[in-house]
Amino acid sequence: MRLSRWLLAALVPLAACENIAGLLTDPDAPANLTYQLTPSGDPNAPLAVLLSWDIPRNNTANAFNIYGRVGGADWQLRGTTTSNTFHDAGVPDVQYYVASVNVDGAELARSNTVTIDLHANVPAPTGFTSVSLNGAIQLAWSNSAVVALGGAFDHYRVYSTAYDGSRGVCTATWVLEGTTASDGFLVGNLTNGGSRCFAVSTVTHDGHESVWTEARLDTPRFDARNAFVYSTSARTDSSGFLFFDDVTRRLGVVSASARTDLDITIVRHSDGTLWFQPARAGATMGLYGNTPVTDLTSIDRAPSTGYSSATIQAVPGFAYVFRVQKADGIHFAAARVAYVATDYVVFDWSYQSATGNVELSRIPLP
Repeated sequence: MRLSRWLLAALVPLAACENIAGLLTDPDAPANLTYQLTPSGDPNAPLAVLLSWDIPRNNTANAFNIYGRVGGADWQLRGTTTSNTFHDAGVPDVQYYVASVNVDGAELARSNTVTIDLHANVPAPTGFTSVSLNGAIQLAWSNSAVVALGGAFDHYRVYSTAYDGSRGVCTATWVLEGTTASDGFLVGNLTNGGSRCFAVSTVTHDGHESVWTEARLDTPRFDARNAFVYSTSARTDSSGFLFFDDVTRRLGVVSASARTDLDITIVRHSDGTLWFQPARAGATMGLYGNTPVTDLTSIDRAPSTGYSSATIQAVPGFAYVFRVQKADGIHFAAARVAYVATDYVVFDWSYQSATGNVELSRIPLP
C-alpha cells in the first residue's frame, strides 16, 4: 500500500507537467495555425494559400482577423472571417497570424505565426519515360522524390501541351492532365498521330511544388493484338496483311495474297519455316534487334536505315519494323510475333498514322 501511495504521489506532478503547454496557451487565442498552398505549375508563384486554425478554447471569439506581411514589413490586415479557415488568393505573403475578435470588434489574442518559404527545395521526379499506346500515352518515373521527401510527399502533378511540328517546339499552352500518388499516369482519349509534350512535378503535403521534369514528346499510334495470318501455301485468301487499307479506311486488314497493295505476306520456305515477306516495292522491313522483346510496347522508335525487301523469318518473341510508302508519305509500323504454327503466324502490331513519325513506343524530346 505504501508503494502504491508513493507511485500515485509521483504521477500527480507528471500529469500536471504534461498539461503545462495547454495551461500556458491563451484560451482566447486561435491555436495551431497551419497553411496549405495551392500549386499553380510555378514553384515560386502558387495560386493561393489556405490558412486553418483551431477555435479558441473559451469560445468568446465572434470573428477572426487575418494578418500577413512580406519580409520585415508591417503587418497588413488580409481579411476577416467567422470560420476557422481563410483562403488568400494570389502569391501568398511570407508570414501570417490570426487574431480572435469579440462581438465589439476588439481583438482578444493572436495565434502562432506561420512562415511560408516559396523557395523550398522540393525534388522533381527523375527517370521520366513514356510509352506510345493506341489513343493514349503511359507516363512513368522513379520514386526518388518519395524517398527524398519521406512523410512530406503528397502527390504528383502531370502537365501536357500540344507539339508544334513546324517549329519543333512544345507550345506554351500547358494544361493540368491530372494528379496521382503513384509513379505512373495514363493519359487517355488522345488522337493517334497527334504529338504532345508532357512534364511532371512533385507536391508536398503543405502544397510546395517542385520544378518540372524535362518535357517529353510522344505520339499515340494504332495497335492491335493477335493478328492471325496464314501462309500463302496454306490459304491464299488470308495470307496478306495491310497496316492501313486505303480502300476501306480500316487498320490491320488480313486479306488475299493476290492484292497488289499489301504490305506483307506470310510465306513458307522449303524447310517448313514461316517468313515475313514485303509484298510490294513501297513496303520494306527489318529485324528489330537480335534478341526477343517482352511486349509490343518494347519496340522503341523505328530506325532510319536497315530496311529491305528481303524475307525475314517469323520467330516467337522477336520484333520487326516496317517502312511503308503510302500516298501521303512514309509511315512506320512494328510487329512482335506471339506464336508460329505450321500454317499461320500470330503477331501484335502497331502503326504510326503521322507521316514520317518514327515513334512506335517511346521517345525522348529531341
